[in-house]
Formats: sequence, C-alpha cells, structure tokens
Amino acid sequence: MKQNVDFGFGCMRLPLLTAEESDSFDYENINKIFDRFLEKGFTYFDTAYTYHGYHGEEAVRKALVERHARDSFKLATKMPLRDFKDADDMDKIFSEQLEHCGVSYFDYYLLHNMGTNVYEKCKKYDAFGFAAKKKAEGKIRNIGMSFHDTPELLDEILSKYGEMLDFIQLQVNYADWEQTNVQSRRCIDVVRKYKKPVTVMEPCKGGTLVNLPKEAEDILKSKRPNSSSASWALRFAASQYGVTRVLSGMNSIEQVEDNTDTFLNFEPITEIEQKLLNNVKEIIEKNTPIPCTGCSYCTHGCPKGIAIPEYFALFNNISQITGSFSSQAVYYNNIALKHGKASECIECGQCEKACPQHLPIRKYLKDVKEKFEAGSSFPVRK
Repeated sequence: MKQNVDFGFGCMRLPLLTAEESDSFDYENINKIFDRFLEKGFTYFDTAYTYHGYHGEEAVRKALVERHARDSFKLATKMPLRDFKDADDMDKIFSEQLEHCGVSYFDYYLLHNMGTNVYEKCKKYDAFGFAAKKKAEGKIRNIGMSFHDTPELLDEILSKYGEMLDFIQLQVNYADWEQTNVQSRRCIDVVRKYKKPVTVMEPCKGGTLVNLPKEAEDILKSKRPNSSSASWALRFAASQYGVTRVLSGMNSIEQVEDNTDTFLNFEPITEIEQKLLNNVKEIIEKNTPIPCTGCSYCTHGCPKGIAIPEYFALFNNISQITGSFSSQAVYYNNIALKHGKASECIECGQCEKACPQHLPIRKYLKDVKEKFEAGSSFPVRK
C-alpha cells in the first residue's frame, strides 16, 4: 500500500479582485480558503518571492501568518535565482522575505526554478552554500530546489549538491509524464536514484487538467461519475513512488473541499485508470496547441509588457469548446489596452529563458498575432 502523501496549498494563483492587477488580493476569500484548508487538517503553504508581481509573500503574511499561530502551519518560499545579482544580494533578498512573510524562519526554503539559465550563476555565487548557511543559523528548517529542466542536468546537480538538499520539487502530471519539454517520469527517476523525497508542483498543469474537453471529461466520468477532473490529476501525482507531497492552488471553498477530500480518502491510480488517463492525454494534446501553464514567469522583465499567458489562453480557447473566436477577440482587444500586443514582441528572448516549460514563445506569439491582429483595428494603449 502506498504511503500517505501530504497535500500543500500552492499560492502562485491566489484569488484576486481584478484579474488585471496581480496584487489586488481578495482577502475575504483568501482568508476563508486558508482557514478551511487548516480546518481539514493540512498545514503546508507554498509561496515565492516573485509570485503575484513580488507581492505574494505579503499576501500570505496577512492571510496566514498574522491570523494563525506559527506552529499551526508550515511555510515554504523560494530564492529567485533569476533575480539575485551576487552573494550579498541573496542575503538582502532573504532578509526581505523574512520581513515580507512576518516570520523568523522558513520551514521549507527552495532555490527557485533551477535550470540551465541560472545554474552557472548559482555555482559562481554558491547559492547552495548560502541556503546551507541559513539552515545552520536556524532560519531554514529544510532546503529544497524547484527544478524545470532536463533529467541530465538534474542528475549533475544532485551528484554535486544533493547532500545539501532535503527535497526536490518537480512538475509532475499525467500530461507531462513523457513530454520531451518536461519529462516528469525521467526527472522523478533521477530523484529516486538519490533517495530524495519529491514535492509535486503543477499536478493539474495550470488548470489544463481541470478544464478538460468534454470528450475527455466523459471518459473519466464513465469510470468515476462523482469524481472531479482535478481529483484524477491529484491522484496520479500522489500515486508516483517517491512523492511525499503534492501542491495545488485553490480559489474557492469548493476546490478546497474537493482536493482535501481526495487526500483524506486517497486511492492510488489503478492500471485500468492509467489507461483512461492516457486516452485523456491524447485528447488534450489535440485540443491544446500551446502547452502553457500560465505561471507568468515569462512576463517578468518583458520590455514590451506583453500579456503572454493571457494571449496563449485565448489562442487555446479557440481550439477548445470554451469559447468562440469572436468572444476571444474581444478579450484580446481589452487586454491589449493595458499590455503590449503580440505584434510588439522584439524577440529579445528573455521570456524563453524564463519559461519552465521551455516553450518557443516567440514563435507562438507570431501565431497569436496572425490569429488576433490580422485585419483588426486596435485602440491605442494608454
């Protein structure tokens, strides 16, 4: 029988009052869902320095830390590997994080979004040693690393720094299990080799595995009529050997109830169910031309302020049952009032360096431009 797997609250996509402002937090809603999560017996909250336009940690402080006893929850945050300049800057950022979160220590602290684009810098300024020093000072209880790159690089890093790391955070879901740009299965295999526990992020792939095409949803309902699409995705992630915790963001009490119930009454994915998920994966791939999870890392520092994830979501919706072209074009026009259009891309490539999914973003923006801007008249951005 598989060991019990913990469930954590991912705070990358907290409820907002207005979608246009990433820090317009709906605290009334956030407080309710945080409280209910704790009431259901779960305690792990995962945030990061860069979430919600660099305001996510403050939101967690207000909704969680200032309202609950410190020993009633476990808090994880992350060092932004793209953002720090040198060793002194890491120390400055870490001090800011303690202040932002209103705590004297972090239960879990991760090197954020490790990959080829930041690994050399991490070696140069000894980011792993920095985290180990903070742990020795009692300001970190457990050191981890969130990873978005090849299994080969993961193996190299763990061979050199594995002894400093208490856990590894990986993107694991049934859609990305064998995908060449993510390679969930092979990455988990590497972590198992080093006997490190795995925390799972993106088990629902940014909502892709929740909002399924009807054909795919019908397949799952035929087997489990009363189970949500989210529960299937969470069960898949939690069923993998070596996984000790699964994270998921939630925006409503209903989601909290459903997801926590999945773990309180956990049932591993069976072989028959795995075959059904393989069929669902094929349907998803046919209906999702741009496999974006909506993490928004690509937008940080975009010189033209292009709303990349939002445009990709609109593009995908045209291919799915969730919207017609006319309605998606209206949304595109509205977003373009405050953000750069796809056609404004100067192809600097910073977005692709930041993308955890390693997507050819510049190519996809050209597709978006052709779909939404050909023959259109756009208002001037203010």
